[in-house]
Amino acid sequence: MAVRQKMTAAERAAAIVIALGAENASKVYKHLRDEEVEQLSLEVAKLDNLSAEDMKEIVDDFYGLCVTQKVITEGGVAYAKDVLEKAFGPQQAISLMERVTKSLRTKAFDFMRKADYKNLLMMLQNEHPQTIALVLSYARSDQASQVIEELPKDLQIDVIERIANLDRASPEIINIVEKTLERKFSSIISVDLMELGGVNYVADIMNHVDRGTEKYIFDELNNSDPSLSEEIRKLMFVFEDIVYLDSLAIQRFIREVDSKDLAVALKVANESVSEVIFQNMSQRMRETIQSDMQYLHNVRMRDVEEAQQRIVGAIRHLEEQGEIVISKGGKDEIIA
Repeated sequence: MAVRQKMTAAERAAAIVIALGAENASKVYKHLRDEEVEQLSLEVAKLDNLSAEDMKEIVDDFYGLCVTQKVITEGGVAYAKDVLEKAFGPQQAISLMERVTKSLRTKAFDFMRKADYKNLLMMLQNEHPQTIALVLSYARSDQASQVIEELPKDLQIDVIERIANLDRASPEIINIVEKTLERKFSSIISVDLMELGGVNYVADIMNHVDRGTEKYIFDELNNSDPSLSEEIRKLMFVFEDIVYLDSLAIQRFIREVDSKDLAVALKVANESVSEVIFQNMSQRMRETIQSDMQYLHNVRMRDVEEAQQRIVGAIRHLEEQGEIVISKGGKDEIIA
């Protein structure tokens, strides 16, 4: 496995700071917030010695991301793709484009991602479903899931399908929608086309909605568009997918979650999930949780679902931090 894939984003940033040297690093620090300087300095202090080969890999990856962002911003997606393929080859070009495009996308509708979902819901509730779909594609997935939960049932399905079918939108269209919904917006990234929405993003939303809403949406999609329903399911990570995690990942998320949530979540979990979790904890912890489970009576299904959802949320957070790798459905290929 590449060294950058084994390190968190913060650790890779620390490695870059070290590579820059004290003088250049101090110039970077001037552009960071106090808490960012503190976090980065801590990571630099903690970072173990890296080999020259590892450091070169990290620096080369960082350079590739910098070049990618520059050519996308200056020349647009099509131009960037051509330049990057010539510079790095087709496979690495695709990887760099995906990583940078995701980062660029978060800059549009920035004001919205800081808003409470209730304010976002009030802003969108009378808008056309296509507008709602476009805006939610730029929201945080947890915001989007909360808004979708509050929408009328028939509108939920319409918006989900529209998000799944979104591919690209021009900056002009995004700018018009954004100015209409929020006058404070002042600029937009100058790329020719901005990727948004799509099935991957719908899967991310569905990973955040409550289990009741998830069931309703999938029941409806199974009737109206079964192929889309199956495509979304394949991209989701649900509680039952814990059986596909490796032992290190399971041990890591067990340390992250509340033992009470584990007891409640495992109360009605299937045998394979319970077995793989119990196998990856100490005997003392296993006995404590099994004892707690015995004394759990009249547990509401809603409480079980919420506990399972918190555990899934912790797992997804660890994946986002680069601490574990999720193999969705056991089919992801992990390259050593």
